[in-house]
Amino acid sequence: MQHKLKAAILGSGNIGTDLMIKILRHGQHIDLGAMVGIDAASDGLARARRLGVGTTHEGVEGLTRLPEFADIEVVFDATSAGAHVVNDQFLRSIKPGIRMIDLTPAAIGPYCVPVVNGEAHLGAMNVNMVTCGGQATIPMVAAVSRVAKVHYGEIVASISSKSAGPGTRANIDEFTETTSKAIEVVGGAAKGKAIIVLNPAEPPLIMRDTVYTLSDLADEDAIADSIARMAADVQAYVPGYRLKQKVQFDRLDGLNIPGIGRNLSGLKTSVFLEVEGAAHYLPAYAGNLDIMTSAALRTAEQVAARLLAAS
Repeated sequence: MQHKLKAAILGSGNIGTDLMIKILRHGQHIDLGAMVGIDAASDGLARARRLGVGTTHEGVEGLTRLPEFADIEVVFDATSAGAHVVNDQFLRSIKPGIRMIDLTPAAIGPYCVPVVNGEAHLGAMNVNMVTCGGQATIPMVAAVSRVAKVHYGEIVASISSKSAGPGTRANIDEFTETTSKAIEVVGGAAKGKAIIVLNPAEPPLIMRDTVYTLSDLADEDAIADSIARMAADVQAYVPGYRLKQKVQFDRLDGLNIPGIGRNLSGLKTSVFLEVEGAAHYLPAYAGNLDIMTSAALRTAEQVAARLLAAS
């Protein structure tokens, strides 16, 4: 009886390398077969070789030439939004049944935030992990949404500039667009807005996230309890995820929000978070990497468990 699915990682940068280490240390239903990059001298590929993982520096085409490719059933893409479109089309033309876990903002497949809607997309051939900011903040918007109708959700994700590699920097526009849309589609807000801040402070600061929602008036204790339960659910796979302070509430009147309406009234909920990384590859301040790779592995494990149970 098969107990694990073979996986490959596209992208040997910060995110791909951190994900590799997580799979090797904690994979229950996922076994890493290959690491793919485009820089033969990258640290990620060097680490993979030392750890006994098959490697290629010839990109996605090189993956198909590896002997390990025959057994690959799941591919994590940690490259870029533009590259993912090409990678998905290429791999699917060779192996139509391959599963893609997309860690870029390309959003070919449905948005997936494990604690919010992960169970809904276990059958999808391509799932999108939104963004690091989305994985950290959308659960909080969803926590408010299950208590009261959310008219507007705004998030600010502040990460250390040292934890933002070339892929992250190349995808800033896609980050804001994808996260804003996912706040609506997954979080349940009628209108979403996302802002990312690359903080150059030295020493580097831990990932911090602020979430604001405007909802119908509702029981504040019920919202606070929903947020606390959601935070605990995220902590199950991201131990460094935590509320920085008590949830704040303000009752507002006369707000004007473009695209939503004028003279709005309701309850403003403010949530302040921090995400400390597990330091599997980069230092603990890089919580943005940790929550992204942890969410991707959590999703892949759920997909694998479903497929293995059916086999």
